[in-house]
Amino acid sequence: MTAPVAGAIWGRAEQQEFRSRVRGCLLGGAIGDALGAGVEFDSLEAIRAAHGPQGVGDYVPAYGRRGAVTDDTQMTLFTVDGLIRAHVRRDTGAWHPPTDVHAAYRRWYRTQHEWGPDERREGDGWLAREEWLYARRAPGNACLSGLADEAMGTVEKPKNPDSKGCGTVMRSAPFGLLVGWEPQLVFQLGVECAAQTHGHPTGRLAAGAFAAITHALVRGDGLDAAVQKALVQLGSWPDHEETTDALKRALGAVRQGLPSPERVASLGEGWVAEEALAIGVYCALVAEDMEHGLLLAVNHGGDSDSTGSVCGNLLGALHGETALPPGWLVELEGRAAIAELADDFALEMTQGPALHGPGESSAAWLERYPRG
Repeated sequence: MTAPVAGAIWGRAEQQEFRSRVRGCLLGGAIGDALGAGVEFDSLEAIRAAHGPQGVGDYVPAYGRRGAVTDDTQMTLFTVDGLIRAHVRRDTGAWHPPTDVHAAYRRWYRTQHEWGPDERREGDGWLAREEWLYARRAPGNACLSGLADEAMGTVEKPKNPDSKGCGTVMRSAPFGLLVGWEPQLVFQLGVECAAQTHGHPTGRLAAGAFAAITHALVRGDGLDAAVQKALVQLGSWPDHEETTDALKRALGAVRQGLPSPERVASLGEGWVAEEALAIGVYCALVAEDMEHGLLLAVNHGGDSDSTGSVCGNLLGALHGETALPPGWLVELEGRAAIAELADDFALEMTQGPALHGPGESSAAWLERYPRG
């Protein structure tokens, strides 16, 4: 993968807006994930029976608490960690972001199998030392099996070649936060990293499209325009039809009347990649505000945490952190760490040369994001 050309110097206002969008994207996705976590495996009928005719309107307990996140947020955070590490390592002449993201996913994999952080692994960095991440929250089989050994899946030789589960999409918003990259490279990186666990073309292309949509939002496009740009990109890839059709169905559903759980159900259940993407996009498109969009995204009989996560990533990237519902934000598991990681990502993207370079480097930064 070719290194993207470094962007222009960032002004203060631009840095502040970018940081707000990064925070909005990561925290918004985590809120959506947590809203859906307690009803992920329930039918719409069961959700309404337990929570009333409107369905879930707030966090419901999951994994022993309110506001608990799932593997969707866990893997998204490790995607961010891998992207920061890739940019930090670029000074050394080593530039292959999929490799750094794969190493980060392997660190996530250890959180699913070990009791807690291993302080002896000096190269882990700070995120892998966060004890709250050492928790199994219904991770997907393809994500676990694809990362079970050190061999990295590639587009040419992917892991789980027949799998198109939504595990590719729910972790791929951070690729879209690479605002200085060209859109084609963002899409490509999403595809390449999806192949590390899911080999089906639709699983990979849905991840690339989600990254591309997020990227356009962070660059200032509206959501409809961002989806249209992703559709153009999709058309240049082989085997794009399933993903293209799913996104077109999402756009079509917007014009079919008032949003409802039944309208969401017409797009699928979200267990597979293109359905999770379509539902998340549809709910973000029709959202009156963040709360309305997220509740629509989780109140259906399907993969509620993943569709909530995708919708939250999109709305957060679109509107920034000040659009996040405060009551949900304060109860969110891992809120401080997610915000810290978001700020670190924004810092690396806007101030990287001041933190590390061929000459002087910040020892504290390299301790947080080791080059090894």
